[in-house]
Amino acid sequence: MDFTPHTPADLERMLGALGLKESAELFSHLPAEVCPDRPLDLPTPLAEAEVMRHVEQLASGNRADLVCFAGGGIYDHYLPPVVRALSLRPEFVTSYTPYQSEVSQGVLQALYEYQSMVAALTGLPVANASLYDGATAALEAANLAVGATGRTSLWVSRGLSPASRQVIATFARARGLEVVEHPLADGRTRWTAGGASPPAVVLFAQPNYLGGVEDYDQAIATAHEAGALAAASVDPMLLGVLRSPGQAGCDIAFGEGQPLGSPLSFGGPGLGLFATSAALMRRIPGRVVGRTRDTDGRLGYTLTLRTREQDIRREKASSNICTNQGLNALAAAVHLAWLGPEGLAETGRQCIQKAHYLAERLARIPGVQLAVSSPIAREFPLRLPLPTDVTVQAMADHGYLAGIPLSADYPDFPDALLVAVTERRTRAELDGYASALAEVVSHA
Repeated sequence: MDFTPHTPADLERMLGALGLKESAELFSHLPAEVCPDRPLDLPTPLAEAEVMRHVEQLASGNRADLVCFAGGGIYDHYLPPVVRALSLRPEFVTSYTPYQSEVSQGVLQALYEYQSMVAALTGLPVANASLYDGATAALEAANLAVGATGRTSLWVSRGLSPASRQVIATFARARGLEVVEHPLADGRTRWTAGGASPPAVVLFAQPNYLGGVEDYDQAIATAHEAGALAAASVDPMLLGVLRSPGQAGCDIAFGEGQPLGSPLSFGGPGLGLFATSAALMRRIPGRVVGRTRDTDGRLGYTLTLRTREQDIRREKASSNICTNQGLNALAAAVHLAWLGPEGLAETGRQCIQKAHYLAERLARIPGVQLAVSSPIAREFPLRLPLPTDVTVQAMADHGYLAGIPLSADYPDFPDALLVAVTERRTRAELDGYASALAEVVSHA
C-alpha cells in the first residue's frame, strides 16, 4: 500500500477510518499461499535469447492447425490482405488520439468513414468511433439508458453473451441497479413481467448467443410498452441479410466488431460497435468524429459533441469511456469497403446456409440432436451423448476445434456444444467435421 502519492499521514488516516493498525491487515482475508511472508521462489534470470527460446517452447504446445468451428462472438472469417496492408501502415499504427485536428485529418477522416459505415449497417443515424469490445458496448448501452430514463432496472435476455451479462452485472452492483434476466425458451427469449420497477432498457442479441434468431418486434414492443429503450447486440457479418436494428425500431445497437478486420488474435483486442437514434445523440459514449468546412470552404474533420474534460468528471460524467479502438476501427472500415454491400450480404448468406447444412448433417448422427428447434443463423447448440470436454479433445485429435461447451454458462444445456460456421468453411471441412463427430460418438 506504500505508493509514492501516499504520505504516512494518508496511510494513517485511511487505516484509522477502516479500524486497522497496519496496511498488511488489508490482505488478511486472502489465503496464505497467495500472500507469502518470504521471498518468492523465482528462477534465476535469463538472457533475452534464452527467454525467447523458452517462450517459443511454451508456444509450441499450442495447436494452430485446427479447423475452427468455435464462435460465441469471435469468428474465423476470411481476412483480406488489404486490411493488414493498410491498417499496419506506420502513420496509422503510431498515431495518437486526434485531439489536435489540424495535424490529424487522415486519422479523423478514417474514423468518420468507419462511423458512417456502422451507421449504415445498423440503420441508426449516429455511431461513435468505437468502444473497447462487445461487452463494454453492452455496458455502455445500459449506462446510457439509465441516464436517459432515470430508471434503475435493466431487463436482460439470457441470450445476450455471457461476457456481456457478467460485465453488466458488475456495473449494476456498483451503481445499485436491478438486473432482471429473462430466460430462453427453445432458443428464443421469453419476455415476462418482472422486477420491482419499470426497466430503463431491454437488452437482447440478434441473433442471440445460441444462434437463435430473436423476434425483433416482440423484444422492441416489450421495451417501448414499458417506456424503456430497446438495445440490440448485433453480429456485423449478418447485417447484410438480417433486418437492421434501426429498421426494426431499436434505440441503440451495439456489438462485437472483431469479425470486421480483426483476426482471432488469441482473445483480443476486440472492437465495440455502438450506434444510437438521433434523440440519444448527446448521450453517446466515447468519441465522435464530425465533418465540417473551414473558413476557406475546405472539408475538415474534428472530434465533436463532447470535450476531453468529459472523461475526468468522475460520477458526473455520462460515461467514463475515454478512448476508442482506432486501429481496429480503421481495419473494420477497410474490410467493409473491400466487401461492399454485395460482399457483406454474400458472406452472411454463406454463413447461414453452411450452418444449416452442417446442422442437418449432424442431427442425423445417432445420439446427436439439435438443442433448439427455433430458427438459427450462423451457429447452433448441439446435444451430445458424451461429455463436451471429451468431445472437444477427441475432435481436436481429428483436426477440428469443435465448438464451445455451454454447461458453464447455461446449466440447462449440459453436454451441449455451441457450433459456429463462417464463410471460410468449405464443403469438405463441413463433411469432414460431420464424419469425425460420427466416429467420436460411435465410441461413446
